[in-house]
Amino acid sequence: MKARLIPLYFEPGRDEGFGRQVEALKALLADRAEILAPVALGSPLPAADAVVFPQLLGEAYRHLADFKKISLPILIVTSQFGTLSMWDWEIIDYLRSEGVATIAPYTLAQTRNICSALATKRQLREAKFLVFQDNPGQGAQAEIFKRFYWWEPQCTARMARKFGVTIVRESFQELAREAKGIPDRQVQDAWKDWHASTEGLTDRSLHSALRLYVALRRRIDADPAIRAVGINCLNESHFCDSTPCLAFVMLFEQRGIVWGCEADTVSMLTEYVLGHSLGAPMMLTNLYPFVMGDAALRHERIEKFPDVSAYGGDPADYLLLAHCGYMGLMPQSFATRWTLRPKVLAIVDPNAVAIDALFATAGPVTLAKLHAGMDRLTVAPGELKDYAQYPGSDCRNGAVIRIGDGHRLMSSLASHHYLLLSGHHRADIDNIGKVFDLGIQWI
Repeated sequence: MKARLIPLYFEPGRDEGFGRQVEALKALLADRAEILAPVALGSPLPAADAVVFPQLLGEAYRHLADFKKISLPILIVTSQFGTLSMWDWEIIDYLRSEGVATIAPYTLAQTRNICSALATKRQLREAKFLVFQDNPGQGAQAEIFKRFYWWEPQCTARMARKFGVTIVRESFQELAREAKGIPDRQVQDAWKDWHASTEGLTDRSLHSALRLYVALRRRIDADPAIRAVGINCLNESHFCDSTPCLAFVMLFEQRGIVWGCEADTVSMLTEYVLGHSLGAPMMLTNLYPFVMGDAALRHERIEKFPDVSAYGGDPADYLLLAHCGYMGLMPQSFATRWTLRPKVLAIVDPNAVAIDALFATAGPVTLAKLHAGMDRLTVAPGELKDYAQYPGSDCRNGAVIRIGDGHRLMSSLASHHYLLLSGHHRADIDNIGKVFDLGIQWI
């Protein structure tokens, strides 16, 4: 899906410069945007995702009322290089001072990502997120799971109002029953073109994980509007002899379907918005801030956080990232090492699986999550410093992350689940916020 952009021009007409820039945009954004027929500023607008000004003129100061009538995002892309021009700053500042927001990318990569964000915004209004659960919060570790906002009808309603996405819920128990009936031939067919290490796994464990994949794939085949899948896989693990880790990775790699561990729809939405807009490697994991002390350590069954003295800085600015025994659910294509292993957590079936994978040995990363009000993102740039292993614990291989201000993060967290993105994306995420009308809280 491409963004649909309407080029706007100032009356009394278009000149050669306007035409040249429209053609330049068509070439530069051919795979990201459909450039519609130009329209005069102040005229009625056809359906589109945004308007774009290929040319800004001094007439802008005398058409403030027309700018204020535009209900779509306003892009300023006036240079032949797919960015704003230096001479646009005066008009942009004037419009800003009068309450007219614009999006003015200063690199071509930003412009392309903005187009992806605009297309993602439209796609969400047509998308379904499929969630499998029966009685959320009533199964294992109910005292923990009952607290999660993502299962509340209020949360679902807010997601629909803000983003237009539809949440469809089906029975996990029925899905697991269907998976057990998948014949061996289909299991073998599903695995024949897949290459992955399965160290320590029995054939039964691998086949159970693949049966769950085939059952999920059937649901997606039946409805192309499904763009994300989540399962209440821990709290209601008694329904299934496997976990959906492998299935989620295979569906993402093959079809771009994003995933929701523990049926976390807010994480699914965060993944969809940022993943599709940025195209950056990403994963879902749990945060264990060092400042939480024993309250965090106890949950992972470890005695102390790793020693970070060699990396410098205040230990209060460090976090351990771990989920389901390892770093978290990571697609194979984003990993430097990826192995499907036997389960770690006691909460799941002995036959279940888990993913042991690494992003990289070190480098820039970003943590992000939508808040309950669906009106803002908390975003924390950081550095992946190392990995920490705790044999016999619930953290066999976790990531050590340093961010700018651990105490500030603690006062701003939206959840224990967070999206981890490879790289730093400050300018792009600010632009995504403008596209989706989201506040960005930087840590």
